Amino acid sequence: MRLVAALLTLTALGWADKTNPTETEINEIIRKFAAKETEFASARSGYTYRQTSRIQEVGTGGGRWEEVVDIVFNNTGRREEKVVRAPVQNLRFILMSPEDLQDLRDTQPFVLNTKNIDQYFVRYLGKEKQDEIDCYVFAVKPKKMEAGQRYFSGMIYVDEQDLQVVKSYGRAVGVVKRKGNEAYPKFETYREQIDGKFWFPTYTISNDILHFDSGDVPIKMTVRYADYKQFRAETNIRFGDVVDVPPAGTPATPGAPGSTGPGATAAPEAPKGPELAPPLARPTKKKKNN
Repeated sequence: MRLVAALLTLTALGWADKTNPTETEINEIIRKFAAKETEFASARSGYTYRQTSRIQEVGTGGGRWEEVVDIVFNNTGRREEKVVRAPVQNLRFILMSPEDLQDLRDTQPFVLNTKNIDQYFVRYLGKEKQDEIDCYVFAVKPKKMEAGQRYFSGMIYVDEQDLQVVKSYGRAVGVVKRKGNEAYPKFETYREQIDGKFWFPTYTISNDILHFDSGDVPIKMTVRYADYKQFRAETNIRFGDVVDVPPAGTPATPGAPGSTGPGATAAPEAPKGPELAPPLARPTKKKKNN
């Protein structure tokens, strides 16, 4: 009784327990991280990077699917996809649908910003430590789903310090009109701090079992977003009536790109054993030498 009375007194004096934010504070956290996500989406649109996607059917006789795409800028400064390795496919039990491809591009690196936040219910679940990062955890669910649109349903982890999303866990959902079995895996997407400011997605992993009328299919999926480089447009130089347009930026081209077409080189085998997600941590600031 004495302890409760003391806590009530401290609360009245302004020493409230900050481990559980008030409803007003939660709404402010949501508003701030949605604004940060808007900034992040705008910043990421100015970067080049390589996306490597692999899906493997686990078990005897299972096949795989792989695609490598560079997100680059052309000479006019327009953002576009450059296929480095066209989808190499020998899946036996599942078929990649248009929704699967859309999820790889948009849903798995999920962004909850000021433009789409009204489409979702956002509920505060509590605090949780993810590796070295103290996070607010929110449940996210679409309010309604329109045919042809893909949505995220699951949980997002917001860095308590930066108020930016550092991890998401859930699955892609949506209304599919065509007939037939449809199943979509749960996934985790991890972010890392790029250039000391924004948390960009760098890794998506899924080890799940897809349930179909014909039976269950265990799958393993990894998506890596690598070699982020900020795009910087160059100034056009005019010589008389001829405009010399230098390259609009250096696209991310790590490693030797594979060939595409009929004689394409086969993709490397998917990694064996369990995939380990990268730890969430802020980059260590280097100390200046005296």
